[in-house]
Amino acid sequence: MTLSSRDTAGRRAKCAPLIGLIFSAAASSVHAAPADLCFRGLNISGAEYGEADGVEGVNFIYPSASTTSYFADKGFDSVRLPFKWERLQPQLGQGLDDHELDRLKASVAGLRDKGLTVILDPHNYAYYAGHQIGTAEVPARQFAQFWIRLAAEFANEDGIAFGLMNEPHDIAPSVWLDAANQAIAGIRAVGARNLILVPGTHWSGVVTWGEDFGRGSNATVMLGVVDPIDNFAFEVHQYMDKDLSGTNEACVNADLAVTGIAKLSDWLRTHDKRAFLGEFGGSKERDCLTGLARMMDQVATDSDVWLGWTYWAGGDWWSPEEGNNIQPTQAGDRPQLSVLRPALEPAAADPGACVRIPPAG
Repeated sequence: MTLSSRDTAGRRAKCAPLIGLIFSAAASSVHAAPADLCFRGLNISGAEYGEADGVEGVNFIYPSASTTSYFADKGFDSVRLPFKWERLQPQLGQGLDDHELDRLKASVAGLRDKGLTVILDPHNYAYYAGHQIGTAEVPARQFAQFWIRLAAEFANEDGIAFGLMNEPHDIAPSVWLDAANQAIAGIRAVGARNLILVPGTHWSGVVTWGEDFGRGSNATVMLGVVDPIDNFAFEVHQYMDKDLSGTNEACVNADLAVTGIAKLSDWLRTHDKRAFLGEFGGSKERDCLTGLARMMDQVATDSDVWLGWTYWAGGDWWSPEEGNNIQPTQAGDRPQLSVLRPALEPAAADPGACVRIPPAG
């Protein structure tokens, strides 16, 4: 999705429920060993909302107990948890805000109590307070310092992965690579061996992974990621609408998205890398439902190089008209759940295997 779409709602899904299609799509979504995937989860949106000085419950919200229970009971095994960097660290180079850190830790504890793996996600698009990482205002070393402080709080905790940054976009791949590598070095320097999920730039899109937009492609530049313990995977996102942003209800590019996953799988095998589909989603329209099933099926087929997926999104404050929304209403489950739920079964034989902390040494 675009930057502005994260803080706005009201994009409308106009189609009527398609019950027969939903069950047909659901039945076709799990041809290949979904239990091999480490992540079969969702993003629970809300803590990234509002201004940095916003008030909890008024301007932003962490997942409620009822929302957490609902999705855990449906069989989701992981949550990508977006939050706002500026709220957690009000001043670059300074300590984390105690109150926001307490809120984040309490939310993580609530999710873990339900058996959910948690992916920490500073949802900032490679910006801090309007300035891009890698500029004089936000040097890469300050991004690394942020992660040093955050990693120290969650170092080697069971079931916790570190997502470096949500959707860097107009930052040059080489600049982003430098910032990512500094952050990874900082995380490892404090002894944290948690799995790190590393996005590319250009919104970290699956389909555009190999495209050179004049400053190098992710497929070339991001091979330069350096992790001293080699416990990382690439985080990528993909939507199926006309501009691949997830902001339009019609999924006219499902074929492109599915083919993109297969092509990226080949690239991953060639370079002995792994990936995680951190965001994908669609409205209740016919092509979106079948597209979601096909995307999950392709990831499951290629589970040798994919860690899994987290759907975008649920969240306590999501508008009922939000096209990708799977937060339940008084009427019950959203149509997309009938496609997603079959891909949650059977439960993983070794839940959270990919986030297990590797031994030191």
